[in-house]
Amino acid sequence: MIRKIVKFPDPMLQQPGEPVAEFDAELRQLVADMFETMYASQGIGLAAQQVGVCKRVTVIDLSQAKDPAQKLVIINPEIIFREGKQYEEEGCLSFPEIREKVVRAAKVRIRAQDENGKWFEMDGEDLLARAFQHEIDHLDGMLFIFRMSALKRDLNLRKIRKMQRDGVW
Repeated sequence: MIRKIVKFPDPMLQQPGEPVAEFDAELRQLVADMFETMYASQGIGLAAQQVGVCKRVTVIDLSQAKDPAQKLVIINPEIIFREGKQYEEEGCLSFPEIREKVVRAAKVRIRAQDENGKWFEMDGEDLLARAFQHEIDHLDGMLFIFRMSALKRDLNLRKIRKMQRDGVW
């Protein structure tokens, strides 16, 4: 089922997610809905807060549904290692029309659980590292607009307010 994506400035987006303790059919349905919603919106990552659920669950697929082997379900994640820096453009499904460069680590290692509760570690570089960091930020209640320079953040907040006034946000 495609769920509605929560847009900024909805307070849900800045709420840290609750750790997942029950790895049940309800969780698997949430994960399936999140993939369907993300694909319908042409995204590569989606956090539970973005569909109105305050849990530490995110899905990532850099292939945008072209390669099932790239589907990642990441539950209760934490970044356990960071290295280097990259300064690249990012977008966010909760900020349609907004794309800006932000600084992220170039390489990261995460520790997380899969949809069955099994713990794993995974390394990511470049785009995957950026996706891990962006989605884990969502789970912590941190939004990419707050990682932009003050000038870019201000310009984008003005753009959002204008779109809200025009009824297109």
